[in-house]
Amino acid sequence: MFYEKASTIVEAMSTTTPSPAGTAAPAAVPTTASPSPPPVTRGARRRALDWRLRFGVLCLVWGFSFLFIKVGTQAYAPLQVTFGRLAFGSVVLVAVLVVKRERLPRSARTWGHLAVAAFFLNALPFSLFAYAELTIPSTLAGICNASSPLWGMALSLVALSEDRPTRRRVAGLGLGFLGVLTVLGAWQGFSGTDPAGTAMALGASLSYPVGWIYVRRTLAGAKDSNVALSGTQMLLATAQVGVVTALFTSVPVSFPAVPLLAVVALGALGTGFAFLLQYGLVAEVGPTTAQMVTYFVPVIATAAGVTLLGEPLNWNTPVGALIVLAGAALTQSRPRRRDRSPRP
Repeated sequence: MFYEKASTIVEAMSTTTPSPAGTAAPAAVPTTASPSPPPVTRGARRRALDWRLRFGVLCLVWGFSFLFIKVGTQAYAPLQVTFGRLAFGSVVLVAVLVVKRERLPRSARTWGHLAVAAFFLNALPFSLFAYAELTIPSTLAGICNASSPLWGMALSLVALSEDRPTRRRVAGLGLGFLGVLTVLGAWQGFSGTDPAGTAMALGASLSYPVGWIYVRRTLAGAKDSNVALSGTQMLLATAQVGVVTALFTSVPVSFPAVPLLAVVALGALGTGFAFLLQYGLVAEVGPTTAQMVTYFVPVIATAAGVTLLGEPLNWNTPVGALIVLAGAALTQSRPRRRDRSPRP
């Protein structure tokens, strides 16, 4: 999820200009004059198909994450679902570190900053979504998650001096929050939605850009690898939630198979494996293309919740979701620069 935001480390370590969505905008790529573009080889076509396939898998994995949360909380406490998610995600990332023979960061300062990032990017939002889905449908949770770029844009205007407000971004911000009100049915007095659960889901989406801005300010110069930083962040988040889970929950008396498999899939696929997928996409096609996942996740989350869980779907939910996504896209768009080079 945006979201899953271990991948924020990947983008925050880059030297590119930050975008309000929590991902780095692509740096300008130098070009050389050539009479014609190079021919497309079969290998290039295979790679293009390959990244599109992985892009689709990432959309499915993150889209189904909200369904996995809903199924997991049917048998386990929200904190237990979050702890299992982080634990299985950590196993995947640590396994990758072992295979690559990479070490965890040695700097105590880096570990301290990663502990804060782990709280805002993993422990807090994952827990809030788990608690939210006790009282709201997974479809609504997925749509609330799509508001993260809107929160990120609003916060970056205040916290990041390099982000300047523009009419387009302000319009996108207003449009996006109009979409949120549409999803919630504001004209009906928010009837049919649980205020506390919805607030927790929106709070989770707000937590992501808070953590991203912190990472941008504190870890942009870290020399450790992206996988090492993300693996450490995941381990720290697991420890944080593990302590709270031990204090406030008791060991389950039974382990139903389906909810347990949902938690395993949520952690191993939706948190660990998904990070590796997005990391590869960012490296291959750039963060701008990779972050397009944002616009497919709520669609898949809604389809999964309605078809597999039988959750109700009113007209304002998909309409509001489209407005949210349009607003998010508008906040991330940049005006085209006019070519001022002299013409022959």
